[in-house]
Amino acid sequence: MRHSSDDLPLALYSAAQVRALDAALIAAGTPGFELMQRAAHIIWRALRREWPEVGAVTILTGHGNNAGDGYLVAALARRAGWQVRVLAVSEPQRLQGDAALARDEACAAGVEILNWQADSEPRGVLVDALLGTGLAGEVREPYSLAVDWINRSGQPVLAVDIPSGICADSGQVLGQAVTAHLTVTLIGLKIGLFVGQVLDHVGRLVFDDLQADAEIVAGQPSVAHRLAGEMLPRVAPRQPTTHKGQLGHLLVVGGDQGTGGAALLSAQSALRGGAGMVSLATRAEHIGAAQTRLPEVMSLAVASANQLNVLAGKITVWVVGPGLGQGAWGRSLLSAAAAASGVQVWDADALNLLATDNVRIVPGSVITPHPGEAARLLGISTAELQADRPAAARALARRYDVVCVLKGAGTLVADPAGRLLVCDRGDPVMAGAGLGDVLAGLIGALIAQGCSTWQAAALGVWVHACAGESLAHKGNGLAASDLCDAIRHLLQERAACRN
Repeated sequence: MRHSSDDLPLALYSAAQVRALDAALIAAGTPGFELMQRAAHIIWRALRREWPEVGAVTILTGHGNNAGDGYLVAALARRAGWQVRVLAVSEPQRLQGDAALARDEACAAGVEILNWQADSEPRGVLVDALLGTGLAGEVREPYSLAVDWINRSGQPVLAVDIPSGICADSGQVLGQAVTAHLTVTLIGLKIGLFVGQVLDHVGRLVFDDLQADAEIVAGQPSVAHRLAGEMLPRVAPRQPTTHKGQLGHLLVVGGDQGTGGAALLSAQSALRGGAGMVSLATRAEHIGAAQTRLPEVMSLAVASANQLNVLAGKITVWVVGPGLGQGAWGRSLLSAAAAASGVQVWDADALNLLATDNVRIVPGSVITPHPGEAARLLGISTAELQADRPAAARALARRYDVVCVLKGAGTLVADPAGRLLVCDRGDPVMAGAGLGDVLAGLIGALIAQGCSTWQAAALGVWVHACAGESLAHKGNGLAASDLCDAIRHLLQERAACRN
């Protein structure tokens, strides 16, 4: 689901990288307490904009700079005439450095500071200034009890920097996490705000760089980048003399008994994605349906790998796996594809068969696993994979020497060199069967038209997600085939913008 807007920066950082950026700003002459004051003003402004009529705020504080931000917000709210309480989960007198200065400012403003209790009454907007980005292990008492108290309160919740209990590097819920309506994150965007379980916790996301020096920011390394339209390639515009032979010949291999629809979806997506010619190698029983539904596709009944080998020399891009099955027929066709030349996109059962180590994928290909398939490829549980999706995507790209598209909320694109892209577009209406088959066909079509595997994976993921977004207003019940026309229109809009 999309939680962010296109005006956010593209660079994403680990928690350690953001701390290094903060330290670099301080070393360059901006005092830490001044940065904290800037943060408090940004948070307070966002709070008032979101809930202008509430007039009351309860701020839960822990220790460290996250608590310091909270104390300064309390001082601002008190001076603005709001009813303000700080409920301290960690003893305020233990605060040090800038956080202690912030506590003193709250006291000077007349803020009521109380120890948090399980029977404390929640009032107004609750501000989560408990743990921030420094959390290493699972949330422990009393913080876990305070997190549960926040979530059960029924009050609007603003999280400072990141919802407490979320790993800033992976998006994993560390035992228990605050569910916020609004998260105000500062200095640098944390990758953990865009991947994994965090998407159920972050709410609407607001970012401010605290007037950070642009040169200092540019000099700091990042761990990944958000996918955004301005960074993505456009398929080359067609000239008056363009013909289908210049736009690639894509072959979809799949559709075992009872699963012909998956291969048809990939073929339909490849057509709408602009491939010059599309062929489909499938079971004989699916040919009638294929020719009726997609007369533009050259549908071929294939019973063995030998028949597939006859086609191999004519194919620019292979899309292998949708509805392929894991029986003898599917294994035979996958082996033939693995021995062929040409760029390949492997999906679905091609990946399940790849996980058995009985076949090797052509280096430089694209794989598009969902979390279950990715876990099998890495030999770990799905829960382990979901706990650190960025690491898993990179591991798969390196292991198989491919571009990996790890599907799911916050789809990731990784390559063997370590590049990583995060897609924060899309909508929950896309939680349905066949969407992955459409994505595989689209990526293949973009490769057929001249995109590199990296470009095609990035552009394909973004267009696919935006197509789902564009149809979200129609409600649940999205059929995978609904995306194909939306994909065509989005690609045309991008081409028109270029011209």
